[in-house]
Amino acid sequence: MEFTLTNFIFYGFALMTIASALVVVTVRNIVHAAFSLMVTLFGVAGLYVFLQADFLAATQVIVYVGGILVLILFGVMMTSGRLEMRIHIERGQLLLGGLISLMLLMLLLTVIANTPAWKNLTDDGTELPPTTERIGELILNGPFLLPFEVVSVLLLVALIGAALISRKEVRDE
Repeated sequence: MEFTLTNFIFYGFALMTIASALVVVTVRNIVHAAFSLMVTLFGVAGLYVFLQADFLAATQVIVYVGGILVLILFGVMMTSGRLEMRIHIERGQLLLGGLISLMLLMLLLTVIANTPAWKNLTDDGTELPPTTERIGELILNGPFLLPFEVVSVLLLVALIGAALISRKEVRDE
């Protein structure tokens, strides 16, 4: 295997994802865990780019990093005065968790080793168009335009409702 810039970037994303995921489950400060989760989710988005799943990569960043993770951080900051977690793990639990993790790792490595190389090509050898282009055409020019707009209005109403609920002062009318 030759070592190219693409391989270097891929292994960088993989290492970043694994290292930050380990930090998420081992650090005691929940805010630090949330920021490590952000790095993990960015790493997964980078790996999606290498799979030529550009829509999934963009969705990963927008939904999970931009939405879910911000909600987690707001929830932690607004509700919890204690940011340090004291968790006691018994030796049996640690051993069982390590054994299950090792078995899952072996299963994943077996699947990876036995999976044939995948090319983003059609049967006649031409390259497939980007997935975002096709999804955009289906949503904006196809039968999914009305459900898309209904969901966007529903999410807007939910956002306004959440802002009203989270206000500290309540006006009596």
